[in-house]
Amino acid sequence: MGLARLALAALAVGVVVTLLFIGGRALLASLSTPTQAERERERATALPTTGTATEEITVKVPTLHIECLAETCPTVTVRVPGGDVLQHREMSKGEEVSFFEPELDVVLSDSGTVRVTENGKQREQGELGAKKAFTARAPG
Repeated sequence: MGLARLALAALAVGVVVTLLFIGGRALLASLSTPTQAERERERATALPTTGTATEEITVKVPTLHIECLAETCPTVTVRVPGGDVLQHREMSKGEEVSFFEPELDVVLSDSGTVRVTENGKQREQGELGAKKAFTARAPG
């Protein structure tokens, strides 16, 4: 009976150590992964290292870009009309999100706390505490 308990305890310790190892690796991987906004910024500022002067650089402009300006921005909801909800949550200061879908329904619980850019053009900022709803459409 004693040997069975010892084997069971060793197995439990092995499982715990394995789970800690996997969790630690996942945490480290998530900390070193750049955010979507950082990747977009890098793509937008990247310059070609070779090529001719007549080559054109095309940068895909997001249909909608939202940046939180306050410490906490109340609920920001972005969804594809008649489809998926892409975001429905609060945002933190400095947090940015971009969406490239052709049409988006947007609801800002407090339009004075966020900076909204639609197709590369900044929208007029709302008043603090004012709720704002609109539809953003990609050009074309």
